[in-house]
Amino acid sequence: MRHRTKRGPKPTLHEGYEMFEYELQQIRSAEMIREADNHRLAREAIRARRAARRSAKDDTEGRVNRRPHSRRHRFARAA
Repeated sequence: MRHRTKRGPKPTLHEGYEMFEYELQQIRSAEMIREADNHRLAREAIRARRAARRSAKDDTEGRVNRRPHSRRHRFARAA
């Protein structure tokens, strides 16, 4: 008499990959959160620079070498 063992159903091709897919999703989620934080930080820096320019515009001292729309170029043209 032959020895018979009970076997479960044949494993499918993607069995066991659920954890791998979950970890990939976690990595993507963390990456998107970092990207959003970087984008938010960049927007805050732009807003801060704009605010500084606006407040400096009212400043009477201003920049020393400021030339408003001068037609003269900074460097001479090359021959």
